Amino acid sequence: MNKYVYKKPSFWNAKKIIRFFGLVTFLVGLSIVFYVFSPLIIWQITLAPAFADQDITAPIPNHSQVTASTITSLFSTGFQSLSGVDFTDASNWYPHYDFKHAPPREASYFLSIPKLNITNASVSTTDTDLSKHLVNLAGTSVPPDKGNTVIFGHSTLPQLFNPKDYKTILANAHTLLPGDIILANVNGITYTYKIFSITVVEPDDTSVLSQTFDDSYLTLITCTPPGTIWKRLIVKSRLQKLQ
Repeated sequence: MNKYVYKKPSFWNAKKIIRFFGLVTFLVGLSIVFYVFSPLIIWQITLAPAFADQDITAPIPNHSQVTASTITSLFSTGFQSLSGVDFTDASNWYPHYDFKHAPPREASYFLSIPKLNITNASVSTTDTDLSKHLVNLAGTSVPPDKGNTVIFGHSTLPQLFNPKDYKTILANAHTLLPGDIILANVNGITYTYKIFSITVVEPDDTSVLSQTFDDSYLTLITCTPPGTIWKRLIVKSRLQKLQ
């Protein structure tokens, strides 16, 4: 005599699969939210304390204020980061800027920033590869000429700072203060520049690239907060008169 046993269908495996995909979706969503808002978090942890006692002009408040414009800016930066744009190519920093390619007076020179333990970092005037050196923006002056020498440099999280690695070389640029010194060595002659202005601007603000010929200026530009591409840190210095 055959014995038939009725087995109630089990939905346990289906429930496990649904729960698994639900957890994955939640974690992915949480990661995206954290990634988008990480610049603001890094700003509060890293830059706000450093800038608290400094006279620095910045479009980011000392205390987090999440507004519609802030969220829009953060999402825009997040999508740009995921777009595959190569930010080791300095020409991608200001894609709408008309880069001039006039023959430079010097192909390269060296930059030292004692406050950051940077010594004789190479500065190129002939290409835009930030993974190999700092970049003197084409069409801007070269020390000690009058005008505005604009130099791009890469940054990342301060914990990864290495003065010999051009991908991390300006990770601690936010610690610079007005009065600190930048040294440019051109053809064996060292020129001293003193920092007089530190600002944080929007990434599409090209006014920082403009030329002023009343004196010799040197402007460092890097991304900020460190490890993000949300804003631009602008460090301006002026040539000190030769003794």
